[in-house]
Amino acid sequence: MIETTIEGCHPLLEALRAGRSINRVFFARGIVRNGTFTEIVTLLRKRGVPFEFQDRSLLDRIASTASHQGVVAKVAAHEFCTLEDILHMSQRNNKVPLYCVLDGLEDPHNLGAILRTADAAGIQGIIIRNRREVGLTPVVAKTSAGAIEYVPVARVSNINQAIDTLKRSGLWVVGIEVNGTIPFDQVDYKLPTAIVVGGEGEGISELTRKKCDLLASIPMCGQISSLNASVATALVMYEAFRQRRK
Repeated sequence: MIETTIEGCHPLLEALRAGRSINRVFFARGIVRNGTFTEIVTLLRKRGVPFEFQDRSLLDRIASTASHQGVVAKVAAHEFCTLEDILHMSQRNNKVPLYCVLDGLEDPHNLGAILRTADAAGIQGIIIRNRREVGLTPVVAKTSAGAIEYVPVARVSNINQAIDTLKRSGLWVVGIEVNGTIPFDQVDYKLPTAIVVGGEGEGISELTRKKCDLLASIPMCGQISSLNASVATALVMYEAFRQRRK
C-alpha cells in the first residue's frame, strides 16, 4: 500500500468527516487543544485509529509541507476515479453535468485552490491528464482545505480523447482563453458543460483548443495580460454557479 500524508487540522477533520480511512495520526506535543482538536480526537477514538504525541521535529521530518500545524496523518494515497465514474455520478445524482478539465496544470497549490472552489461552486468532477500534471499530493490536499475529500478527480491518458467522450455524452466544451471569442459570463453554463482551463505557462494546448466548442475570455483592464490559473478557474466556476443558482 502506498502511503501519503494529510497535514493540518482542518484537512484531517474533513477527511474524517468524509469517512476517509486513516492509518495513524501524529500530534505535536504542546498542540493547542481547541474545539477542532477535540473533534478530531473524538472521531479517531470512535474509529479506533491509533494516534500519538511526538516532538514537533518528528512531524517536520515526515510532513511534506512546512505548515502542518502540529498534525500529520498517515493515510493510503488518494485514488483517482475514471471519467466514466464522474459521468455516472452526475447521472445517478440527477444533476446536469458540470466539470472542469485541466490541460497541463503543474502547480499543486493551484490544483488545491481549484478543488476548494470546485467544491463550493458545485463542480461535479475535475479531469486531469496523467502525464506532466500535478497529482493528488499532500500539498494539494492541504491547499484544498479538505475539498479533496469531496470533489472527484479523474486522471486520463489523453485529454483530447476525454473531451471527445464528454461531447458524445452531450456536454458543451468551453475553453477559457485570452483570445476567446466572447466574454466568459455570456456563456450558458446551465447546459451540460465542461470548462477547459490551461496550464500556468502555455495555457490550453493547440489541439485541445480546436476540440473546444467555444473559446471564452475573461475581460481585463490592467497591464497584466493573464490571471493566475486558479483565480481564472474560480471566476468561471462561480459564474456557472450563479447561473445555475437562478
